[in-house]
Order: sequence, then C-alpha cells, then structure tokens
Amino acid sequence: MRPAQLGRLLDKEFASAQHGHHTPVMLWGAPGVGKSQIVAQVAERHGAAVVDVRLSQMEPSDLRGIPFRVGDLVEWAVPSLLPDAQRHGTTGILFLDEITSAPPSVSAAAYQLILDRRLGAYQVPAHWIIVAAGNRQGDRGVTYTMPAPLANRFAHFEVETHLDDWVFWAYQNGIDERIIGFLRFRPELLFNFDPAHNPVAFPSPRSWEFAHRAVQKFAEMPDLLLGSLQACVGPAAGIELKAFIDNLDKIPDLDAILRGEPVPTPSEIDLQYAVASALVGRAIRAQGTAQAPEIYGRILDYARTFRQKEMGVMLVSDMQRAIGNALFSVPQFQTWATLVTDILLYA
Repeated sequence: MRPAQLGRLLDKEFASAQHGHHTPVMLWGAPGVGKSQIVAQVAERHGAAVVDVRLSQMEPSDLRGIPFRVGDLVEWAVPSLLPDAQRHGTTGILFLDEITSAPPSVSAAAYQLILDRRLGAYQVPAHWIIVAAGNRQGDRGVTYTMPAPLANRFAHFEVETHLDDWVFWAYQNGIDERIIGFLRFRPELLFNFDPAHNPVAFPSPRSWEFAHRAVQKFAEMPDLLLGSLQACVGPAAGIELKAFIDNLDKIPDLDAILRGEPVPTPSEIDLQYAVASALVGRAIRAQGTAQAPEIYGRILDYARTFRQKEMGVMLVSDMQRAIGNALFSVPQFQTWATLVTDILLYA
C-alpha cells in the first residue's frame, strides 16, 4: 500500500480508537521506505504523542517491569517508557518499531500488550492506538520470523514506495528541487535495493533526504560533493545525480518565465524535469504573497509550452498538490486544462 493510503488508514485507526474499534497495525517494508515517518506524520496531524519503543533493544523485563516486594507479595514497577495518560496525554500512538528484530523472548512479552492492551497491572490508555513496524526477512536486516501468535494480533500492511507521494512530501519539507527533478527524471531510483548484493549505501526515500543535506553542505565544494552523494545513495546513483546537477547551468531563466517573457522549453528531457520541479518550488515560496496569483498564472502559461503535454500535466499536478486548490482560481488554469483535456481524460 502506498504511503498516502497508509496515512489515511492510520488516521482512521486513530479516530476509531475513540469508539473502541481500533485494531493493532503492522507495517512491513524494506529499510528506508518511510515506515516510522508515516507514523510520525499521523501523530503530528492529530497533535498526539508518539511513544517509540524499539523492541530490538529490549529485554523482557524492560516491558514487564522490575519486581519489588510489598509485604508478603511481589508487585511489578511499570516501566516509564510505556504510555501513561497523565504524562503523555489521553490520545497517542504506541509505536513498536523494529519488532521483527526483537528476540523471541521479547516478542513473547509483547503478546499481551498488543492484543489485550495490558501487561500485568499495566493498561494501555483507552484511546491510544498500537502500530508496529519491521523489515521483511529478505531485506538483509537482523530479523526473526514473526511467531504466528504474534502475527495473528495485527492487521498487516506492506509499505510500498510511490514517487508522487514522495514528491509531495519532499516539496512540503523543503527538499532541494534539483533532487526532486532528478527523481522525476529517474523515478526507478527512488528505491533501488538489491539484498542479494548487500549494499552499504543505496537509493531509498530516507537516503535521498540525506542526499539533500549533502547538496546543501557541499554544493560549492565540487571535490567533495560527488563522494558525499555516493556515500548517501550509492556509487551509481551518486554519479548520476552529480551529472544532473552539473548540467543545470543550461536551465532556462526562471525569473524570465515568472515575468511572462517568452522562454523556450529545453530540448533535453532532464532539463525539462529540472525546470518543472524548480517552478513548483517557486510556486510554493510565493504562497501567501500578493504576487502568488500572477506567479501561478505565469507557470501555467509556461506549462502549455512543453512539447510533451504529459510534462506540463506533471508540473501542474505537482503544483496543485503543493499549493492546494488556490491554483484553480487562476484565470490561466482553464486555458491550460482545455489544452490538455485529451491527456486528463484518456491518460
């Protein structure tokens, strides 16, 4: 399931917890596909806390608590890491990360916590949801086979990578537009992990964020930029991204486009992707300003000039996802939409 769908699904699980309809959710996926980030985004949307418990680093007593004597009886001290309504709030997400890397003795201790929402005297607050995440056995991580009793306590979903979802997230989080343009040009490199070769660095949604940081640090230091990109996304993808960035000195004058001057679209396909992503970035930065409608209109005018209509559709679609329905009120939108009706209806 793509990340945007999983986000909506967890939103619904969060809401359903208020009515007692929540089912614990297990997210499966390769390293770096964004499992923990999906959970964090859901919590942020709802203004709720996330208690992140890394089961791979736990001993059974870390969940069960430490015994202590009270008279002739033994009580158990509830671990402070578990959700508490007074300390963490009445709603939230108990996130059991790296659950497939937990040794069997720890996963066995989690059985009661996940299904019955209690562990000894401890009770998970009523309106908290439980989400777990882990890698699959073929992903070359440290994983154990999930025992059937534990697996049967979850609804299971596999996290798929999806470029449109990543691009939407990237624009919202200020990822360098050169990297967005590159991945629009080479979408198969969003996630390229071959466990058979056991790579150290490889392209993934997580490592492209690292590449963004590398570009911010080393863009003016070409002797270091290539090595830093390869260290983030692997040797081959790093070379391709560096070549893409180096070729951007041929990109059209963006300021001239936004002034409404006639600017030809580049013939090179990689530069078309680059200028499209750069224009979406300009649209985002114009939000809330008096010039925003004019800038949106100029970009729509330019979108009509692409020889391949699909390129203009991609540009406008990304811009709409980034800035919202304000785009529809710009006069040039109707003109552009009429021009690409055949693409919108039959693509």
